[in-house]
Amino acid sequence: MCGIVGFIGNEQAAPILLEGLSRLEYRGYDSAGVAICDGGAGTLSVRKAKGRLQVLSDLIHGGADLPGTVGVGHTRWATHGAPSDVNSHPQVSENGRVAVVHNGIIENYAELRSFLESKGVSFVSQTDTEVIAQLIEYFYTGDLLSAVDQALHRMEGAYALGIVCADAPDQIIAVRKDNPLILGWGKGCNFIASDVTAILKHTRDVSYMNDGDLAVLTREGIQCYDHLLRPIEKEVVHVDWEVDAAEKGGYEHFMFKEIMEQPEALRRCLSPRIKDGEIVFEGLSLTPDYLRSLRRIFIVACGSSYHVGVVGKYHLEKLTRIPVEVALGSEFRYMDPIVDDKTLVIVLSQSGETLDTMAALREAKRLGAHVLSIVNVVGSSIARDSDEVLYTWAGPEIAVATTKAYTTQLALLALLAVWFGKTLGTVDEADYQAALAGFRELPEKMEQVLSCRDGIQYFASKYFNHSSIFFIGRNLDYALGLEGSLKLKEISYIHSEAYASGELKHGTISLIEEGTLVMALGTCDRLFQKTVSNVVEVKARGADVLALTTERHQEEMAHNANGVMTIPDICDLLLPSLGVVPLQLFAYYVALMRGCDIDKPRNLAKSVTVE
Repeated sequence: MCGIVGFIGNEQAAPILLEGLSRLEYRGYDSAGVAICDGGAGTLSVRKAKGRLQVLSDLIHGGADLPGTVGVGHTRWATHGAPSDVNSHPQVSENGRVAVVHNGIIENYAELRSFLESKGVSFVSQTDTEVIAQLIEYFYTGDLLSAVDQALHRMEGAYALGIVCADAPDQIIAVRKDNPLILGWGKGCNFIASDVTAILKHTRDVSYMNDGDLAVLTREGIQCYDHLLRPIEKEVVHVDWEVDAAEKGGYEHFMFKEIMEQPEALRRCLSPRIKDGEIVFEGLSLTPDYLRSLRRIFIVACGSSYHVGVVGKYHLEKLTRIPVEVALGSEFRYMDPIVDDKTLVIVLSQSGETLDTMAALREAKRLGAHVLSIVNVVGSSIARDSDEVLYTWAGPEIAVATTKAYTTQLALLALLAVWFGKTLGTVDEADYQAALAGFRELPEKMEQVLSCRDGIQYFASKYFNHSSIFFIGRNLDYALGLEGSLKLKEISYIHSEAYASGELKHGTISLIEEGTLVMALGTCDRLFQKTVSNVVEVKARGADVLALTTERHQEEMAHNANGVMTIPDICDLLLPSLGVVPLQLFAYYVALMRGCDIDKPRNLAKSVTVE
């Protein structure tokens, strides 16, 4: 949702904060701000501005205007209060001595604000974050940690906090509850950040805060506490991937770079898990007896990860014959799910911090389910709270619209489904070996698709000014259409919907008129002729049809559609993994031609850490 970075050391803090925030701007970009403590002068200086980080950087001349070696910074994605200079973070207490940066939502902020106003406290913003700063000031009597602790005991909700105080200029206090925050260990300096990419230039040694943790950072070290203020030791993890993995590397946009990185991401994801002609999941404790005991599998996720789950349902039910239900993370807790110790819950999340998904995970465990998570970010909250975890190893993904995290989740869930089926005896040896062959050739075939992107760019140039687009498909193609439609709408702002082709006559076809663009997905061989019938059906009502199919069906589809994008033939299991790439590229090129901000689409943020 928002990005936090903090620094305490011997160098000027503001330039370091700006550099770190530049790596977090994907998390929020409607405003930015910094608060700098200058111990020598005894001052706390706050500067913030509506708009992109560059606006703030220009305002303070790259940080040169703000002396001081301790500070916190923030990039915001608005929740409480519209984007404005006043509502930007850091938020400051009435006396100007306490500054807070905050990711999350304080659910009882209205009650706390009323209480403070009754005590004569005046507020200037509409944010819930200002309540935190004012509450800390209210309890402050000379011990900042005690004041923070007292404030936390009265706050309800989810939050990651970075706190500085003019009266305690040689420390930063960090707090984490249901929102990610990491600690960075340096030499003569220390850091806090929402994401390791913000501080990787300065340190590779990090610790992951748990819910309820507090930390006091000084130049000499970091002291951590639990929610009862008992000292605790934190494990220090060394990050070994290179910082250039989070750079554009000559590409115009992170999204395009990450689309192009997908074959290599798949190799990292799959190769270590296929050894000597067998699927191997090291460390997974799911025994054959446990799998045979299952009555139901739930897949829980949000956004693109939910679309992975829809594909996964088809795979798991076909290959294991176990009933599978796919649930949105935001709905799972409220649907009275039928979950017990005979239920496996598979949780999908790119960031591993999605709040709705994390809450669903906890509900599933409370009901007795075993939880397996598939995530990209090592050490994330969902990974740590799960009984089992599989990492996608996709590498850092910066663009808000997910690409390589989606395809690695998709491939890993398919691999898991095959392994389940082989373990249960519901997949025979011939089908097992055919699937393994498909996984081995998937990265190379994806490179073939990427090499044909000029044709996809041509179609984007032809159709980029449509105002409404429909995706239709059956079975796996319907699930694929959900993601293709989402990619298009989130970065190009074109209205787009995905429908199961068989539902056209149940209302949707009334929206088809002369010139309407329909994306017809027909990669599934056994359903291809039905897809052709649907293409003919919408064309008869004036639609322009851009189709996606496999090479074996290209010629027949070309006789019926206005244009055809193709993918190489591959086993049915992996058709969605190849098929999504042309849809990602189409969305990218359409957005490019419409002049959209591709990496940072309006109103969206990478990690959704609010409910």
